[in-house]
Formats: sequence, C-alpha cells, structure tokens
Amino acid sequence: MPVRNEGRFIERSLRSVLAQDYPRNRFEVIVADGMSDDDTRETIGRLSEVEKVRVIDNPRRIVATGLNLVVREAKGDIIVRVDGHCEIASDYLRLCATLLEQGKADCVGGPLETIGETISAQAIAVGMSSPFGVGGSTFRIGASTEKYVDTVAFPAYKRDTLQRVGEFDEELVRNQDDEYNYRLRKLGGKILLSPEIRARYYSRATFIRLCKQYFQYGYWKVRVMQKHPRQMQPRQFVPAIFVLWLFSLAVLSPIVKGALIVLFASLAIYGVTAVIASVLAAARSGWRLLPLLPFSFLTIHVSYGFGFLMGLIVFWSRWERSDRAKTVQTSRDAASM
Repeated sequence: MPVRNEGRFIERSLRSVLAQDYPRNRFEVIVADGMSDDDTRETIGRLSEVEKVRVIDNPRRIVATGLNLVVREAKGDIIVRVDGHCEIASDYLRLCATLLEQGKADCVGGPLETIGETISAQAIAVGMSSPFGVGGSTFRIGASTEKYVDTVAFPAYKRDTLQRVGEFDEELVRNQDDEYNYRLRKLGGKILLSPEIRARYYSRATFIRLCKQYFQYGYWKVRVMQKHPRQMQPRQFVPAIFVLWLFSLAVLSPIVKGALIVLFASLAIYGVTAVIASVLAAARSGWRLLPLLPFSFLTIHVSYGFGFLMGLIVFWSRWERSDRAKTVQTSRDAASM
C-alpha cells in the first residue's frame, strides 16, 4: 500500500485489507508511507498494535517509489497493490490469487465502484464512472463479464511477472500503472478484468481537487506517450484537442471573421452533449445530482486537456524516437534480478 496523507481514509482502507477471507498467515501487509504530515502514520500504528502491519518510509513520496520499495520488501509469490483511498471486498485477495493460479493472465483486477460522501463528491464519482466523462476506460465504467484490458486499478501480479517487467518508472508522479502495464503487454503479458473482483474508490470531495487530479493525469500522460507512443488511445487526445480548439478560436475571434460564432457553436454543442449525458447519468444515480454533473464532466475534460497541453510544453525537449532501447534495458534489469 503506497500512501501519503490519507488520514481520512486509511483506517477503513487498511481494515478492508485486514478483513480478507484469505488465510491470515499466508499474506502480509506492507505500507509505504510517503512521509505523511497528517495523522496517517498514527492511525496505521494504532491498527498495527492489533494486526501485523509493516510500515516503511517512502522519502520520495510518490506512488512509483513506494511500489518499488514494497515489492523489494515483500516475501509473497503474489503482490497486490492497494491504495489508501479505497476499500477492497473481503474476497479480493482470494479471487486475485485464484485467477493468477489458473494462468488466465499475468495481471488481474476488477472494476472500481467510485463513490462520494457529499453531493459534490457523488457528482464527481458519477463523472469518473461515465463513458462520456472518461471514455472507454473499462475499469472505471465497469464490465459485466471477464475481459482482457489495457490496465486495471489495483492490480495483482505474480512475483515472476514483476521480475520480468522490471521496476515501476520512478519519474512518473501519475500514470505509473498505465506505463507499467503497457510494458507488461508489450512483453506478451495479459491483463484480466473480472467483475467479481470488487473495490470501492472514494472520489475527490471538491471540483478544485478533481481539477488538480485530472490536470496531473493529463500532464504526466505526455511522458508516458513520449516513452511509449503506441500505448496511446485516440480517446486520450480528445480533451487536449477540445481545449486547444476553444483556445485557438478565442484568440482568433478578434481578428478572424466568424471565429467567435464557431466558438459559441462549439461551446453550445459541448453544453448540449454534456446536459444529455448528465440527464442519462442522473436517471441512474439520482436526479439531485443533475445540476452538478455538467460541471463534473467539464472539470474532467478541461483539466485533463489543459494538463496534457502543459505537459507537451514542459516536456517538449524530452521526446524519444523509440522505446526500444528502454525496453531492452528493462529486460536486462529484470533478468539480473
């Protein structure tokens, strides 16, 4: 569990891990704490007095370094990554272990049930679980049957798979799972999403926090793209194109005839589409969320798109022609482990 400043959620998250129906003497819990400055560490310590939970320091404070630290420390043949912002079902470990032992995939996980504790958070959760909000991200929008996917949220791997793929990329503050699982698939590995593997994820509570979250997703997606261009999906370019289109029209409107009309028309088309998507989502999730859902969609799209464009600017000099050399080096590192 790589965590940092999860004081509000760490107790329920850790308790869900400790409540697994998997034999307790056959799994260990290791928390890599990113030098939390809230009460995260104290809460973990209090729970550790009853259950055996190991806590290690993660001085660099990001998920990728925390994951690498705990993988080195872990003793098991199967490694499961869990966040401090979620709750996993009591059969999570057992189902993951069963699917891995059956040889169905090299990595397994399930869809997320994203929930919110306030009305704003609930609207954000719906936006993060909607095809209009996040496109075809299967682990977010869900699936009714088992299917092979590009990535999953809280994955389980066999240790020999991790040794074959290598360590998580410690440059990436976000999107480290996407990058890692692409490397796994490039080596011929399969990632299986099973609807029976269940986890709850608590969404951000405010639109400002949602904005920061999706800005970072878009920003760091550029570095993943630079390292592995073939990892990208068309849907991942759409928010940036949308933001760039609106910005260009706004800049050109004083000097190009008709640009302002096109700008208003574009905003109107988006607004109508967002309202329709909001009505459909509210019909399933509750009509009281309807006024907030368009803002949820807009925040996700604009924040991700703006973050992606900023990433293109900041990382403009770091393009790599091919990830072939990096893959060769990763394979060498894995072979030496």
